[in-house]
Amino acid sequence: MSTNKRFVKGLSILMLAALTATACSNSNGGTNTPATNDPGKNTPSTNTGTNNTPEPAADDGPLTKYDPPISVSFVRNLSDVVENNVLGVLPGETIEDNIWSRLYKDELGIDITYDWIVKGNPTSDQYLQKINVTLASGDLPDITPVDATQLKQLAESDLIEDMTEWYEKYASPLTKQVLTQEGTSAFDAVTYDGKLMAIPQLESSIERSMFLWVRTDWLEKLKLDPPKTMDDVVKISKAFAEQDPDGNNVKDTFGLGITKALWGGAMGLEGFVAGYNAYPNIWLEDSSGELKFGSIQPEMKKALGVLQQMYKEGQLDQEFGVKDGAKVSEQIAAGKIGMEYGEQWNSIWPLQLNRDNDPNAQWQAFPIVSETGDAPKVPLKFSTTRFFAVKKGAAHPEAVVKMFNLHLEKNWGETAEFDKYYAPPEAESVWQLSPVTPAPVYKNVDAFRAIDAARKANDFSTLVGEAKTIQEKLEMYASGDADGFALWGWERIYGEQGSMGITDQYDKNKQFLQDKFVGAPTPTMVERKTTLEKMQNEVFVKIILGESLDKFDQFVEDWKKLGGDDITKEVNEWYAATKG
Repeated sequence: MSTNKRFVKGLSILMLAALTATACSNSNGGTNTPATNDPGKNTPSTNTGTNNTPEPAADDGPLTKYDPPISVSFVRNLSDVVENNVLGVLPGETIEDNIWSRLYKDELGIDITYDWIVKGNPTSDQYLQKINVTLASGDLPDITPVDATQLKQLAESDLIEDMTEWYEKYASPLTKQVLTQEGTSAFDAVTYDGKLMAIPQLESSIERSMFLWVRTDWLEKLKLDPPKTMDDVVKISKAFAEQDPDGNNVKDTFGLGITKALWGGAMGLEGFVAGYNAYPNIWLEDSSGELKFGSIQPEMKKALGVLQQMYKEGQLDQEFGVKDGAKVSEQIAAGKIGMEYGEQWNSIWPLQLNRDNDPNAQWQAFPIVSETGDAPKVPLKFSTTRFFAVKKGAAHPEAVVKMFNLHLEKNWGETAEFDKYYAPPEAESVWQLSPVTPAPVYKNVDAFRAIDAARKANDFSTLVGEAKTIQEKLEMYASGDADGFALWGWERIYGEQGSMGITDQYDKNKQFLQDKFVGAPTPTMVERKTTLEKMQNEVFVKIILGESLDKFDQFVEDWKKLGGDDITKEVNEWYAATKG
C-alpha cells in the first residue's frame, strides 16, 4: 500500500477517535472540575512524610535501567484505533508484546504486565465498570490510570503512594518542562495535603481554543469582508441567511450553525459569547481574587439577547433546539450553513463533509472577535483528565516517572525517533501502544511554527518528527492527487491560512483565559452538577427561542439557591488552599 493510501485509510478512524475524546471532555456546565481535599502548594513539595518503599541506588537516575529487570503491572483499555489501525496493520504486534513494551524492557529494564485489558475508550461503560470494580476492591495494579474523582477516592482511602519525592528525584528536565507548560494546574489537580498523589498526563488545553469557521466562497460571492467585530459576525450571518449564497433561489440557508447542547468543540457557542466577554462553564478570578462562575455573569445575558435576535430574524435554524451535532453536521454537509464556531480540527469534521459534497465549498478559520474590535480573551477549559496513581507499598513507585521520561525522550527529546515510536507511516497511532502517553502541550503549535518557518525559507529539508509528517500531508493535498483530497482538512489546520497559525497568534498575544478551577468535583458538585447543567441549558435555549431575557435573572437566582452558592464557597476554599 502506498504511503498516500495509508494516510487516507486511517483518517476516518483517527478522526472519530479525536472527536470522541473531545466530545467526552466537553461539558455543558462549569461544574466538571476541582479537588475538594485541602490541596497544598501548586507544585510538589519535598515534605513527603513516611515512605516504606525500598530506597533506590544512589546513582539511579531518570533513565537508569533496572538490573535485574522489574515487573510493573497496569490496567488499560484497548481502543478501536489501536486494535484496527495499529495492531491490525503490524503483524506480530500485540498489546502485551509490542514496540513500546520492548523499548521499556530494553531501555529501562521494566517488564510491563496487565491485570486486565478492556476493549473500548476510557469513557466507555465497559471500561468504567471494570475500573470501578478494581478501585472498590482495593486490589490495585502497581500503576492505575484514573480520573480526578477516582484519584480523590484513592487518596482519601490511603491506597496510593505520595509521589512527591519520586517525581522530584526521577523526573527528567524534559518531563518537568512538559508537565508545567500550562503552569501549575496539573499539579493542583493531584495535590492533597501538600502531597503529590499521582503523575498527571497533561493534555493540551490550547488545542481546545475556539475559531470562527466561515465559508469564504460565500463571503466572496456576497462581496463581504472577513469579520473584525461581533457586529460584522451578525452582519455576515444575516447576509448568509437572506441573500441566497448557494444560488438556488430558495431561502434555505442559515448564518450560524449551533446545536441543542449549545457548547462543544464543534458548532458550539463558546467563541461567540466570548465576543461579548461572556465565559460560561468556567471559573474566573474577580478583582478581589475570588473565583466566580462564568455562566451567571451579566455579560452572558447580553450575548443571549443577541442570539435571540438572530434567531428571530431567521439567521439560526428554527429547529436547532432539537438537533444534535450529527444533525447539524448534515446541514453543513448539504451546504446550508455558512459559519460555525469550533476547534482547530473542525476542518476534518464536520467541514470536510461539505467539501466532499461540493469541491467548490471553501472554509477558513478566523480568530474570534469582540464587540470593540480589540483582541478578545479565548476561554480554555482544563483538559487534563488522566492521572497515574501508584499503589501503596509498590516496590518501585518511581518506575512510572521513568516511563514518562522515556516516552517523551523517544518522541521529542534529543534522541527522538518520532517516525519509529510515535507515528510511522504504516501505523500513525503506534504511540498509543504505550500505557503512558505524555506529550508536549505545544507540540502541534510547534509543528506549525516549524512548517511556517520552512515555508518562508522555502526549505523543508530541515523538518523532522511531527512537522515533517504533517508537511508530507500538506504536499499530498497540494499535489491534486485523488488520495490527497481527504487531506484538505489538514491543510486548513497547518496551511498558511490554517487554524494552528491563529492558535500561535492567540498564544503570542496572551489571549488565553484559563479555567481557574481544576481537579475533582466538590461535594455539592457531585450532588447538584447534573441538575444545574440541565437547568442552565434549558433556560438558555428557551431565551434564544424567544422567551423573556428576564429569565436569565431568575436562572441566576435559582442557580445560587439550588447549590451554586455552596459550590462557589467550596471552590473558593479550594482556591485559597492552592495559593496558601
